[in-house]
Amino acid sequence: MKGWQIFTHSVRLVFTNLDQALRVSIVLYLVLAASQIATYLNPPEMVEMDGMDMPLMSPGYMSQNLIFAILAIVASLWIAVAWHRFVLAEEYPEGWIPRWHGAHMLGYLGRSILLGLVVTIGVTVAAIPFGLIASGLPPLMMLLPFVLVGLGSFLFFRLGVMLPGAALGRKITFAEAWTATRGESGTILTLALLVVGASFLIQLPTMLSGNPHSLISLIYGLVVNWFATIIGISVLTTLYGHFIENRPID
Repeated sequence: MKGWQIFTHSVRLVFTNLDQALRVSIVLYLVLAASQIATYLNPPEMVEMDGMDMPLMSPGYMSQNLIFAILAIVASLWIAVAWHRFVLAEEYPEGWIPRWHGAHMLGYLGRSILLGLVVTIGVTVAAIPFGLIASGLPPLMMLLPFVLVGLGSFLFFRLGVMLPGAALGRKITFAEAWTATRGESGTILTLALLVVGASFLIQLPTMLSGNPHSLISLIYGLVVNWFATIIGISVLTTLYGHFIENRPID
């Protein structure tokens, strides 16, 4: 099953190149995770609203979160471009911070925004008829979130080959991305389900721990989210390498 092969190949890419994966990402990942760490060390004041505890949105708290959000975006782009370029262009990191490719990172951001818009529109359009049908059949309504997540993941991976292209400075249009994965709907759907399922499973211990705000949950979350981040980027790398550059995945 090709979807499974793509997933396992992506995981192997990380574990067989673990030293390089750490070099291109670990310092930047700590920047990306700074918000979680800061919130744990200095939790916001909570206020009760409609029977629920909500963080107090003070100007200082909002400014801090905005700064962390900007840093997280830059760090995410930097990691993604660096890992794509390591695997696809054999650009080895020379230290613990990968080479800066500002133009490619900006192109990656632009294509990510466009891809997000397309996926959102596609999911919204699909939700309307499915929601109307499910409204007459209540059991189907429970499936709606899963169907929409699956569809969104399918569209993302079907078109996502354009992102590694941006990291390499190659412009790939939506039409070219769709054509490159033509006839592979089953493969992409399987891959999407595997990625969504794996993401759920690794988060399950935290959800069942009884205290998702504990130090152990924080450390566990930081570790598994690093693997999820780099493997997720690796999946896109594998898709590009296989469907655009015709690289083998066995």
